Amino acid sequence: MPNLHTWPMSENLDLVRSILADWERGDFSSAEWAHGDVECVFAGGPDPSGWSGLTGMAEGMRAWLSAWNDFRVEATEYRELDQERVLVLVRRSGRGKTSGVELQTRTANLFHVRGGKVSRVVIYLDRERAFADLGLVPEDDAAQAAN
Repeated sequence: MPNLHTWPMSENLDLVRSILADWERGDFSSAEWAHGDVECVFAGGPDPSGWSGLTGMAEGMRAWLSAWNDFRVEATEYRELDQERVLVLVRRSGRGKTSGVELQTRTANLFHVRGGKVSRVVIYLDRERAFADLGLVPEDDAAQAAN
C-alpha cells in the first residue's frame, strides 16, 4: 500500500480542499464542483440514503442541514487515495433542532473526481466504516500496532 501522505498535491485535492473551505464557513450553496449527474450518499447513521443529480443532492443536503442548529464542519486531514478519490477526515458538530442534543463526531467524506468535477461523494457518519469500506487502517490503530 502506498504511503498516502507522500503523493503530490493534485488538482483533485485542490478541488476537494476548496469544497471543504466553503463548508467550513457554513456555505453549502455551491454545486459548481459537481457533475450534473453527481451521486451523493449518506452511509450509515439513522437514515442512510442517497440522491442523484444536482437537484437530488441539493434536496438531500437541505433536508440534512435543516435538522441542525449551529452545524459546523471542520476538515482535519486530507488523503489522496488514488487518481480519482480523496478522503477527507472531518469533525462535525451541531445541535439537533428538535431534540436539542449536541452532536460532536468524527466522520469522513469520500470524493470521487473525474474530469475536474465530483462524480460521487460518500458522507460517512461513522469514520470507522469509511476505513473498513476502503481497506484502510485508522492511524490510531496503525500507531498502536507499531509499538
